[in-house]
Amino acid sequence: MKFSENWLRHHVPIEASRDELSATLTAIGLEVEDVTALGDSLDGVIVARIVNAQKHPEADRLQVCEVDTGKGLVQIVCGAPNARAGLVAPLATVGATLPGGIAIKAARLRGVESSGMLCSARELGIDADASGLFELPADAPVGAPLADYLGLPDASIEIKLTPNRADCFSVRGIAFDVAAALGGEVRALDAVAVPAGSASAMEVALEAGPRVPRFTGRVIEGIDAHAATPVWMAERLRRSGLRPISFLVDVTQYVMLELGQPMHAFDKDKLEGGIVVRPARAGESLKLLDGRSVELDADFLVVADSQGGGGARAVALGGIMGGADTRVTDVTRNVFLEAAHWIPSAIIGRSRRLGMHTDAGHRFERGVDPSLPPIAIEYATRLILDVAGGVAGPLLDVTLPGHLPEPQPIVLRRARLQRVLGLKVADAEVTRIFTALGMRVESLAEGWQVTAPSRRFDIEREEDLIEEVARIFGYEHIPTATPAGALTLAAEPEARLGELAVREQLAARGYFEAVNLSFVPAELLARWGFDRDLVPLANPLSADLAVMRPSLLPGLIEALRHNRARQQDRVRLFELARVFAAGDPPVETPSLAIAACGSARAEQWGEPGRPFDFFDLKGELDALVAWGGEPQRWSIHADGLPGWLHPGRGARVARDGATVGYLGALHPQLARALDLGPDVHVLELALEPLLARRLPRATAVARFPAVRRDIAVDLPEAVAWSQIEQVVRATLGGLLRELRLFDRYSGKGVEAGRKSLAMGLILQDASRTLTDDDADRCVRDAVSALEKSCKARLRG
Repeated sequence: MKFSENWLRHHVPIEASRDELSATLTAIGLEVEDVTALGDSLDGVIVARIVNAQKHPEADRLQVCEVDTGKGLVQIVCGAPNARAGLVAPLATVGATLPGGIAIKAARLRGVESSGMLCSARELGIDADASGLFELPADAPVGAPLADYLGLPDASIEIKLTPNRADCFSVRGIAFDVAAALGGEVRALDAVAVPAGSASAMEVALEAGPRVPRFTGRVIEGIDAHAATPVWMAERLRRSGLRPISFLVDVTQYVMLELGQPMHAFDKDKLEGGIVVRPARAGESLKLLDGRSVELDADFLVVADSQGGGGARAVALGGIMGGADTRVTDVTRNVFLEAAHWIPSAIIGRSRRLGMHTDAGHRFERGVDPSLPPIAIEYATRLILDVAGGVAGPLLDVTLPGHLPEPQPIVLRRARLQRVLGLKVADAEVTRIFTALGMRVESLAEGWQVTAPSRRFDIEREEDLIEEVARIFGYEHIPTATPAGALTLAAEPEARLGELAVREQLAARGYFEAVNLSFVPAELLARWGFDRDLVPLANPLSADLAVMRPSLLPGLIEALRHNRARQQDRVRLFELARVFAAGDPPVETPSLAIAACGSARAEQWGEPGRPFDFFDLKGELDALVAWGGEPQRWSIHADGLPGWLHPGRGARVARDGATVGYLGALHPQLARALDLGPDVHVLELALEPLLARRLPRATAVARFPAVRRDIAVDLPEAVAWSQIEQVVRATLGGLLRELRLFDRYSGKGVEAGRKSLAMGLILQDASRTLTDDDADRCVRDAVSALEKSCKARLRG
């Protein structure tokens, strides 16, 4: 928000200097980003008129001008392209010193005497325009000091507003905060009702429901469209960052900056019938004031007239921009002024969808005072009648009862205020602060009952009132105290691994931790086949951040792809974070994901290179599972795979029979869609099952030796090792201390569709030494169980 310092002081007279005002604005939460001084050191600069302009005899680009100073004529040599007879412009007289230190002296330019300098806006330090002389209105008082005529010196102040302070998108909104902080009082607004001079009016119908609960308008006839914008208004607009265009347009901009209510002026003669405020129709198009045509849908709201039928033609894009077909021009004689209340949810995001940004949309997205439309219309009407003449019709104020927000009283407890701030603020000071901010205050035994003005959408509860007292009273007055309290050091449960231990384990194994956003593009999830139980964002920052991630892998693979695109062939990444699934509220699940590609070992000479494969990834899982001390509770299965895994090189991971994740190579189709090679392997697990571990227990070293027996069995290819291990462990019970798979063979001597697995049985009894008969019986039992359950055959 940019505004003129003098304009602000007009609404709230204060004695504070410019530096004090800037410091105060920042201290109360309206951070000053820039202060540009305007028109300092203009002593000796006056309003002058060029009486005659002749070409310089010795220079093609110079003119010799006779200039009326109000006290006589002086000769000025000028090179400005717009210098001409009759032009009124600023003149720096001899002896003046302009901003920047330019001293004005009498001089000879190419042999011609020059007694002063006609100035551009940039040379005067009041604008950046240096294209020519600063043109003043023809009726400007010749000979008057320029600073007096333009209301200088001044400053253009730009502040950065937080989204909750929509009320400060106006000079008067800022004035109330300044009055409260610096002890001033905001002047009453001269917006008395303008009596109707004609019966001319337009019918208004609200068909958008609670999204537009108020629409105010008025017809003004017989306007002089060529009326010039008054200098004081044009200068206030210019110093607020807006270029004056034409009086009717400038009035609506001026009222928006001063009061905070966006407005629009229609050429009434280009409107047909009544006004209808309605949702846009699918495929409906509208040509806007900036010349572009936009296609709309039912999410947008429009102002329409009756051309072609009731509400058939859209003439403005509600809350954002007017239409080109009904805009005011230099031949407009009759206007229809409009000011409406569009609720924020009806406007938020609409401008961004169209790739545009407007001052009106920016304000309506954050919230505009619902009581302002009739005030703004009356205020603008008076300005128009005073400058451009005309006759005003009756004020039309159409509302939907029950849908206009009404401020509710809030009780602020004195004890609560003191406890939160840590100091006692005098009752009189609290009352003064709320009153200066435009709030209604009633004293209660326990504190105050405060009703915020309708422009303060951010005041909803007691804590908001406490914040108002704190920021106006001054954060510097709140005592600084070191928090005190007893801290208890909680012991880490031994039955659970810490997340840090997992991170350290993976880092030690050569993996780098990635941290990705929790939001992902919907298009990316569609590629992976994630189309169920998604959690979309109601108001995403962009289309690429529209859905909460249901899996860590899409983001992690994008990070891997980013690294590979930068000549990193061997990539190892992991991420510990939460994933989200639909629910009320959404379900958050801590997860671990791993992505790896490239060679299995870093480049070296000790062994031949080979690519990272499924069994390398399973080894990483085994290393993590081993930390829990119960690897027998984990199993790997080839069924139930998601669509993003390679069907022949993927597996489902289970703990105690329940699925907790998946691992394997990416599906070739997905790898091609993501522009990846065929060697990318991934793992994703629910984190909590991985962190759970058996409680450590010390046991005596076995007194009796272990016995090993090796067996080789021939069994179907489809039988997984996890099934074999489960059968053997269940059969041998406590005698089996360890089961080791040390060979796998298929080929000559083994039937097609079958494989041979060789395993070692480590047998041990805690109470005695096992005999050969005991070991042989265990082998027979294991083989028999495998024959029944796995269709296995003992190989000789």
